[in-house]
Amino acid sequence: MFPFNYPDKIRFTKAVYYNFRPIPLPKPFKDSTGGFGKFIPEQGYLELSDDSGMTAHYTVTRAFVRNTLPKLLDGKSRSFNEWRKMLYWQIRNSGFQSEKAVDVGTVDILMLDILAQRAGQPLHRFLGADKDWAAAYKGGGSLLLSDEELVEDMERYVSEGFTTVKFKIGSDDGTNMERDLRRIEKVRSALGDKIGIAVDANQRWSVEEAARFAKLAEPYNLAWLEEPIHSADFNGIKRLKEMGVKQKLAFGESMRISYMYEIYLEKGADILQPSLGRMTRIDDLIAIRDMARKAGKEFQSGGRTAYNAIFGCLYGENERIEFHAPISEPVHELMLNIPEFKNGRCYVRTDIPGIPVRMNLEKIEDMGCLESRTIYLPPKA
Repeated sequence: MFPFNYPDKIRFTKAVYYNFRPIPLPKPFKDSTGGFGKFIPEQGYLELSDDSGMTAHYTVTRAFVRNTLPKLLDGKSRSFNEWRKMLYWQIRNSGFQSEKAVDVGTVDILMLDILAQRAGQPLHRFLGADKDWAAAYKGGGSLLLSDEELVEDMERYVSEGFTTVKFKIGSDDGTNMERDLRRIEKVRSALGDKIGIAVDANQRWSVEEAARFAKLAEPYNLAWLEEPIHSADFNGIKRLKEMGVKQKLAFGESMRISYMYEIYLEKGADILQPSLGRMTRIDDLIAIRDMARKAGKEFQSGGRTAYNAIFGCLYGENERIEFHAPISEPVHELMLNIPEFKNGRCYVRTDIPGIPVRMNLEKIEDMGCLESRTIYLPPKA
């Protein structure tokens, strides 16, 4: 079935863009190399309609509306792959790691939503899923939290049924490993030995620093060590393995295209972690999943949980999605039809064709955060 190849023609007839003012997070968030700051990342919300009367719904950036939407509203009728091919090669010289390339992946999602609606199926079933849930782990652990607040969050995640949790390390611009190790020790002591604990350095260290931290962290039996070095330092991953790092190494959220994950596997990464909202073509998620399976390595995917769970239904029970609590929980408060979370699984809605998730525009407007609503139409012939 993959890569996606649907012959049905799509002609886009109307778009409505809801532009958001900055929406504050309940708590500022920080990781070791910048993080998300004080606001949720969502800039706005698009309703994109086609000539069959279907309407896709998805969060998009202002740059998408400015650069990509006019190309969709050209009045032409094209198949899924015809649209993708046209858009994909137009951004070639911007690079396939660029935001323009990611916008092409966003069009994939919008088209899949429309095609699943036409078929009268929820998107995960349209894509061939035979289950209605995705396995998940829960992460968070801002570096701004005190030790006590961190432990409290991790205990809450476990009480919700998650058997693996993750938090941020790289304190004080990566110079305070003592704080990181103390926090790992406190979380391990609070959760016991049966809960998986993973940590994410967000690319903070050099190879030598990462190897030193990994050695110091060995007593805590980490589930994995995520991006301890630059995400594109492929030979650095190889060196970490040669230096005897024992923890599983996880990489991938900064890469946009499946070819890069072949290199991760060649250099010794143990866990591949693409992110839904950053892919240049959405069926690459499946290609990367299959790479990991063939190599006997682990596969996970990140991205906004409410959307990512849909694709997580295509994964095995040990192929998990990330529930990044500090960002996804506040965004879910502004959404309708989000998955149900229980026992470490995300159960998606099955009674709404296409992508069931909607932004709660009425709530966002009541908050004073809906700045404008703009209608876009194809040019008149």
